[in-house]
Amino acid sequence: MRKGALLIISAPSGAGKTTICRKLLARRKDLRYSISATTRVPRPGEKNGKHYFFLTREEFKRKISRGEFLEWAMVHDEYYGTPRHFVDDVIKTGDNVIMAIDVQGAMSIRRKHPAAILVFVLPPSLDALKSRLAQRRDPAESVTKRLANSRGELAAAKDYDYVVVNDDLEKAVSQISSILTAETLRTSRLDPSHLVPALA
Repeated sequence: MRKGALLIISAPSGAGKTTICRKLLARRKDLRYSISATTRVPRPGEKNGKHYFFLTREEFKRKISRGEFLEWAMVHDEYYGTPRHFVDDVIKTGDNVIMAIDVQGAMSIRRKHPAAILVFVLPPSLDALKSRLAQRRDPAESVTKRLANSRGELAAAKDYDYVVVNDDLEKAVSQISSILTAETLRTSRLDPSHLVPALA
Protein backbone atom coordinates (compact mmCIF):
# COMPACT_ATOMS: atom_id res chain seq x y z
CA MET A 1 0.00 0.00 0.00
CA ARG A 2 1.23 3.47 -0.89
CA LYS A 3 1.55 6.07 1.87
CA GLY A 4 -0.32 9.31 1.47
CA ALA A 5 1.53 12.58 1.03
CA LEU A 6 1.28 15.85 2.91
CA LEU A 7 1.09 18.81 0.49
CA ILE A 8 1.71 22.22 2.02
CA ILE A 9 0.78 25.39 0.15
CA SER A 10 2.13 28.71 1.41
CA ALA A 11 1.85 32.19 -0.06
CA PRO A 12 1.58 35.83 0.99
CA SER A 13 -1.97 36.89 1.84
CA GLY A 14 -3.80 37.60 -1.40
CA ALA A 15 -1.67 35.37 -3.64
CA GLY A 16 -4.50 32.86 -4.09
CA LYS A 17 -3.57 29.83 -1.98
CA THR A 18 -7.11 29.28 -0.68
CA THR A 19 -8.61 29.36 -4.19
CA ILE A 20 -5.90 27.00 -5.47
CA CYS A 21 -6.61 24.54 -2.65
CA ARG A 22 -10.34 24.64 -3.36
CA LYS A 23 -9.79 23.88 -7.07
CA LEU A 24 -7.32 21.08 -6.32
CA LEU A 25 -9.83 19.46 -3.96
CA ALA A 26 -12.52 19.63 -6.66
CA ARG A 27 -10.15 18.07 -9.20
CA ARG A 28 -8.66 15.25 -7.13
CA LYS A 29 -10.55 12.56 -5.24
CA ASP A 30 -7.38 11.45 -3.42
CA LEU A 31 -7.00 14.77 -1.63
CA ARG A 32 -8.36 15.85 1.76
CA TYR A 33 -8.17 19.35 3.20
CA SER A 34 -6.70 19.89 6.64
CA ILE A 35 -8.73 22.54 8.43
CA SER A 36 -6.63 24.84 10.58
CA ALA A 37 -7.60 26.31 13.92
CA THR A 38 -7.32 30.06 14.49
CA THR A 39 -8.17 32.76 16.98
CA ARG A 40 -8.92 35.38 14.32
CA VAL A 41 -12.45 36.64 13.71
CA PRO A 42 -14.33 34.84 10.88
CA ARG A 43 -14.59 36.72 7.59
CA PRO A 44 -18.04 37.13 5.98
CA GLY A 45 -19.23 33.73 4.77
CA GLU A 46 -16.70 31.67 6.73
CA LYS A 47 -18.12 28.83 8.81
CA ASN A 48 -16.65 27.12 11.86
CA GLY A 49 -15.51 23.59 11.06
CA LYS A 50 -15.55 24.19 7.30
CA HIS A 51 -13.09 26.99 6.67
CA TYR A 52 -11.37 27.06 10.08
CA PHE A 53 -11.95 25.95 13.63
CA PHE A 54 -12.48 29.34 15.29
CA LEU A 55 -11.25 29.25 18.88
CA THR A 56 -10.84 31.74 21.68
CA ARG A 57 -7.28 32.40 22.80
CA GLU A 58 -7.95 30.46 25.99
CA GLU A 59 -9.19 27.42 24.05
CA PHE A 60 -6.23 27.57 21.70
CA LYS A 61 -3.72 27.75 24.57
CA ARG A 62 -5.34 24.73 26.27
CA LYS A 63 -4.91 22.71 23.06
CA ILE A 64 -1.26 23.77 22.84
CA SER A 65 -0.67 22.54 26.39
CA ARG A 66 -2.28 19.19 25.54
CA GLY A 67 -0.10 18.73 22.46
CA GLU A 68 -3.06 18.65 20.07
CA PHE A 69 -1.38 20.64 17.28
CA LEU A 70 1.05 19.33 14.70
CA GLU A 71 2.28 22.91 14.54
CA TRP A 72 1.11 26.30 15.71
CA ALA A 73 2.28 29.86 15.32
CA MET A 74 1.37 33.49 15.91
CA VAL A 75 0.67 35.17 12.54
CA HIS A 76 -0.62 38.73 12.10
CA ASP A 77 -1.16 38.83 15.91
CA GLU A 78 -3.44 35.78 15.86
CA TYR A 79 -2.86 32.10 16.66
CA TYR A 80 -3.02 29.49 13.88
CA GLY A 81 -2.50 25.74 14.27
CA THR A 82 -2.87 22.36 12.56
CA PRO A 83 -4.79 19.61 14.43
CA ARG A 84 -2.45 16.61 14.61
CA HIS A 85 -4.81 13.61 14.51
CA PHE A 86 -6.51 14.39 11.18
CA VAL A 87 -3.26 14.60 9.19
CA ASP A 88 -1.82 11.41 10.65
CA ASP A 89 -5.03 9.42 10.14
CA VAL A 90 -5.48 10.39 6.46
CA ILE A 91 -1.88 9.70 5.47
CA LYS A 92 -2.12 6.21 6.96
CA THR A 93 -5.06 5.41 4.66
CA GLY A 94 -3.05 6.27 1.54
CA ASP A 95 -4.92 9.48 0.73
CA ASN A 96 -3.17 12.85 0.53
CA VAL A 97 -3.63 15.88 2.76
CA ILE A 98 -3.45 19.45 1.50
CA MET A 99 -2.78 22.28 3.89
CA ALA A 100 -2.68 26.04 3.32
CA ILE A 101 -0.45 27.49 6.04
CA ASP A 102 2.05 30.25 6.68
CA VAL A 103 5.82 30.02 6.36
CA GLN A 104 6.42 29.47 10.09
CA GLY A 105 3.98 26.58 10.17
CA ALA A 106 5.43 25.02 7.01
CA MET A 107 8.95 25.00 8.42
CA SER A 108 7.70 23.53 11.70
CA ILE A 109 5.90 20.71 9.90
CA ARG A 110 8.92 20.02 7.68
CA ARG A 111 10.92 19.27 10.83
CA LYS A 112 8.31 16.72 11.99
CA HIS A 113 7.38 15.40 8.51
CA PRO A 114 10.54 15.54 6.35
CA ALA A 115 8.65 13.95 3.44
CA ALA A 116 6.11 16.81 3.30
CA ILE A 117 5.89 18.51 -0.10
CA LEU A 118 6.29 22.29 0.23
CA VAL A 119 4.95 24.52 -2.55
CA PHE A 120 5.22 28.31 -2.41
CA VAL A 121 2.76 30.31 -4.52
CA LEU A 122 4.00 33.65 -5.80
CA PRO A 123 1.78 36.50 -6.96
CA PRO A 124 2.51 37.85 -10.48
CA SER A 125 3.81 41.07 -8.87
CA LEU A 126 3.62 43.13 -5.69
CA ASP A 127 1.14 45.46 -7.42
CA ALA A 128 -1.13 42.49 -8.14
CA LEU A 129 -0.85 41.45 -4.50
CA LYS A 130 -1.82 44.94 -3.30
CA SER A 131 -4.79 44.95 -5.66
CA ARG A 132 -6.04 41.55 -4.44
CA LEU A 133 -5.75 42.56 -0.79
CA ALA A 134 -7.59 45.82 -1.46
CA GLN A 135 -10.56 43.82 -2.78
CA ARG A 136 -10.95 41.99 0.54
CA ARG A 137 -13.23 43.18 3.31
CA ASP A 138 -10.48 43.18 5.91
CA PRO A 139 -9.84 46.35 7.96
CA ALA A 140 -7.30 48.74 6.37
CA GLU A 141 -4.83 48.19 9.23
CA SER A 142 -4.96 44.43 8.62
CA VAL A 143 -4.22 44.90 4.90
CA THR A 144 -1.28 47.16 5.70
CA LYS A 145 0.12 44.61 8.15
CA ARG A 146 -0.26 41.74 5.67
CA LEU A 147 1.53 43.69 2.94
CA ALA A 148 4.40 44.45 5.30
CA ASN A 149 4.65 40.78 6.30
CA SER A 150 4.54 39.61 2.68
CA ARG A 151 8.12 40.76 2.03
CA GLY A 152 9.48 38.40 4.67
CA GLU A 153 7.25 35.61 3.41
CA LEU A 154 8.47 36.07 -0.17
CA ALA A 155 12.07 35.78 1.04
CA ALA A 156 11.24 32.33 2.46
CA ALA A 157 10.28 30.91 -0.95
CA LYS A 158 13.83 29.62 -1.43
CA ASP A 159 13.29 27.12 1.42
CA TYR A 160 10.43 25.38 -0.40
CA ASP A 161 10.61 22.40 -2.77
CA TYR A 162 8.66 24.11 -5.54
CA VAL A 163 7.64 27.64 -6.53
CA VAL A 164 4.54 28.27 -8.65
CA VAL A 165 3.58 31.71 -9.98
CA ASN A 166 -0.17 32.33 -9.85
CA ASP A 167 -0.49 34.56 -12.91
CA ASP A 168 -2.97 32.11 -14.46
CA LEU A 169 -5.12 30.26 -11.92
CA GLU A 170 -5.87 27.13 -13.97
CA LYS A 171 -2.22 26.79 -14.97
CA ALA A 172 -1.09 27.12 -11.34
CA VAL A 173 -3.61 24.47 -10.24
CA SER A 174 -2.46 22.09 -12.99
CA GLN A 175 1.19 22.58 -12.08
CA ILE A 176 0.61 21.81 -8.41
CA SER A 177 -1.53 18.78 -9.28
CA SER A 178 1.33 17.49 -11.44
CA ILE A 179 3.77 18.02 -8.57
CA LEU A 180 1.55 15.98 -6.26
CA THR A 181 1.18 13.17 -8.81
CA ALA A 182 4.94 12.92 -9.30
CA GLU A 183 5.65 13.01 -5.57
CA THR A 184 3.12 10.27 -4.77
CA LEU A 185 4.88 7.98 -7.28
CA ARG A 186 8.16 8.13 -5.37
CA THR A 187 9.43 4.69 -4.38
CA SER A 188 9.83 5.94 -0.80
CA ARG A 189 6.01 6.11 -0.49
CA LEU A 190 5.50 2.53 -1.66
CA ASP A 191 5.55 -0.62 0.41
CA PRO A 192 8.88 -2.31 -0.55
CA SER A 193 7.08 -5.61 -1.20
CA HIS A 194 5.24 -3.94 -4.09
CA LEU A 195 8.39 -2.86 -5.93
CA VAL A 196 9.05 -6.27 -7.46
CA PRO A 197 6.07 -7.99 -9.16
CA ALA A 198 5.33 -11.46 -7.83
CA LEU A 199 6.70 -14.13 -10.13
CA ALA A 200 4.35 -16.86 -11.28
